[in-house]
Amino acid sequence: MKTLLPKVTSYIENIKNSEIPHERIQALQKPISFLQEKLNKDEPIYLNFICTHNSRRSQLCQVWAQTFGYHLGIKNLQAFSGGTEATAFHPNAVRALNDSGFRIIKESGGENPVYLIFFSEESEPLKCYSKIYSEALPHGKIFAAILTCSDAEANCPFIPEAEARFSVKYEDPKKADGTELERQTYSERNGQIASEMLYIFSQLKTC
Repeated sequence: MKTLLPKVTSYIENIKNSEIPHERIQALQKPISFLQEKLNKDEPIYLNFICTHNSRRSQLCQVWAQTFGYHLGIKNLQAFSGGTEATAFHPNAVRALNDSGFRIIKESGGENPVYLIFFSEESEPLKCYSKIYSEALPHGKIFAAILTCSDAEANCPFIPEAEARFSVKYEDPKKADGTELERQTYSERNGQIASEMLYIFSQLKTC
């Protein structure tokens, strides 16, 4: 395994035994099978997590997928995220990642800030900001589309660049914005996504 930042490692230790409901495990089987087939063929893996605004759930999925892919030695994996429209990486989602131990630097401001998210001292950070899903990857790359909300699923009926399409819907934490449950709700959704990304990547056989 490759080394992660100490606080990220501690966070993973705390959530690694989280119970995942049976229906969620079933929903994760198709992405797992897809990833295993790509690994068996020694093919590059490009995952594009898609949500309507690329603001919360899709960003969290990208960060955790890349983190676990790196940590568990999944070869040739790159995780991206995008939306059916671009808004901004929501500060509450950024804070949830910060609370999980990631080191985060705000590289630029404005209405759609760019954040550098570090998960290891030995790896380049992820550059995260809101973007259209078709602009998330380098031009011409074929990717698997992983839809993280029902709105994205409805608004992306056809994605010609995608070699596969999966739905792993998560409840939107924005319902708690501006309430006393805000931080707790984002923490819970972040924890759920982290646990499920860990489950996906820990099921893969790399040799």
